[in-house]
Amino acid sequence: MNPELYLADLEAKPAALAGLADALEAGDPFGALPPEGIRRVLLLGMGSSRYAAGVAALRLRAAGIDAAAEYASASLSYPADPKTLVVAVSATGGSRETLDAVARHRGRSFVAAMTERPDSPITEDADLVVPMLAGEERGGVACRTFQHTLALLLALNGRLTGAGPDVPALLRRSAEATADLLDRRGEWLEPAMALLDGPAGVYTIAPAERLSSAEQSALMFREGPRRAADACETGDWAHVDVYLTKTLDYRAVLFPGSRYDGQAMEWIRERGSTVLAVGGDVPGAAASVRYRHDDDPDVALLTETLVCELVAAHWWLP
Repeated sequence: MNPELYLADLEAKPAALAGLADALEAGDPFGALPPEGIRRVLLLGMGSSRYAAGVAALRLRAAGIDAAAEYASASLSYPADPKTLVVAVSATGGSRETLDAVARHRGRSFVAAMTERPDSPITEDADLVVPMLAGEERGGVACRTFQHTLALLLALNGRLTGAGPDVPALLRRSAEATADLLDRRGEWLEPAMALLDGPAGVYTIAPAERLSSAEQSALMFREGPRRAADACETGDWAHVDVYLTKTLDYRAVLFPGSRYDGQAMEWIRERGSTVLAVGGDVPGAAASVRYRHDDDPDVALLTETLVCELVAAHWWLP
């Protein structure tokens, strides 16, 4: 792992997103799925892969599809079944837990392997291989692959439901949003770093529909600069994390968009805690970081983690 190369990986995001948009316009990576007969979708992964899978499964359920995102390490899961589509997500293609989970389904369920390495173990005997097209992450941290996993799972949603956003167009808007944050980091990055630099770690908060943003952001603080960090869903915050504001120098990143933003901010204002809002102006927040197209929740899903990724990168640099 290397902080300078991690920063370079982040700076390459706009170009990678544009490349994925071109690839999706050229062909549907899920075109070889069975045309009918899929009764259930099971998304498997660990870490960032599972974070992305969680929000994708929620969207599929909202469209009426039986879908679940599970820890690949779980001993109990759906049984293998010919009508189950298993989407196994592993950027490296070698996650032990995901390989073990997929082994239970090979030859009995339709297995789609989503990976950055088409020649990796996860692709062996897979019915379909979906390349992430994120490019090598030389910093050793899953950042572009996380973003591309989300985008490809949106494309899968469109394939299965016949609805959802125009993903190539969304990717180009997200590339513009990402470039905007990168280009203007001289304005917002140092103030954001100062606000979040407390003795008790960083807490990240997001609505259920974008919970992956909070989870990925907290992981970036832990994985790179090795800072204490944890994620929470906005509504659940009032039931599990509110207690921390009583005794800690509580510093949080809020990704707005939940109907329960106000509920959380009431406690935060009352207890003098510090919140950085990303993608919206939130009453009571110490500051906010805005970017192009941040009024589009789909753009936010693909873009907003960059704020915490850049903070983590600069905390990590020697």
